[in-house]
Amino acid sequence: MNGLKLSPVFISFLLIGAHFLRTGLYFIVVLIIALPFILFIKKIWAARIIQLLLIIASLEWIRTIIVSVEERQAYGEQWTRLAIILIAVAIFTACSSFVFLFKSLKIRYKLLK
Repeated sequence: MNGLKLSPVFISFLLIGAHFLRTGLYFIVVLIIALPFILFIKKIWAARIIQLLLIIASLEWIRTIIVSVEERQAYGEQWTRLAIILIAVAIFTACSSFVFLFKSLKIRYKLLK
């Protein structure tokens, strides 16, 4: 059941990996795809690293929104659909960091106080 609860984390990392794949940064893509597998380590630091990386990924999505919308506006192209989709991806990625609020994941990663 914890695997299902962690699925948004893996999906978020796949999405940000695809984003960097589009730019040709293959080393970063491999690193991004491998990083969620540290969740197999049942330590608090593993959960916290993933949470931090998800927030950083959300910030990258926001940066991408700004750059892409400005680029589309400069060329006089439609940008609203692009912005809506990327905002949804940024929100999904940020919200993925909240999966560690589930009690079973708090127990697994020793996040309970």
